[in-house]
Amino acid sequence: MELKYNDFLISDDKSLIQVDRVYELLRTTYWAEKWITRDIVASSIENSFCFGIYIDTVLIGFARCVTDYSTLYYLADVVIDINFRGQGLGKVLTKFITEHEIFAPLLGVLETKDSHGLYEQYGFKTSKGFAMRKDPW
Repeated sequence: MELKYNDFLISDDKSLIQVDRVYELLRTTYWAEKWITRDIVASSIENSFCFGIYIDTVLIGFARCVTDYSTLYYLADVVIDINFRGQGLGKVLTKFITEHEIFAPLLGVLETKDSHGLYEQYGFKTSKGFAMRKDPW
């Protein structure tokens, strides 16, 4: 699926994903900056359903879903290049994912430290006492 939004293309075509660019973007995030490697990024892309936002052919936004395609998906690594924030791209990307033909009928889960308001607009709810977490290593 693809969506045009102003000068941007939002796509679920994994062949368009640029691993090095995703690695650069994730290195700017609080959740991945300290431990992520390029190899981990490449593997996570290979084993997930991915979304990209592009201007011309340059990837400026990314998200991925880990899923069984039957019951649930875990939305992860949602990131927009700092130079393109404030243009509604995170909202458009989240809407695109939550309304996607594969993910709309599934239970969606995610973790966020600071973007609850964004995700609440698309049906996610804070769940106290429900989620548990095990950090890597």
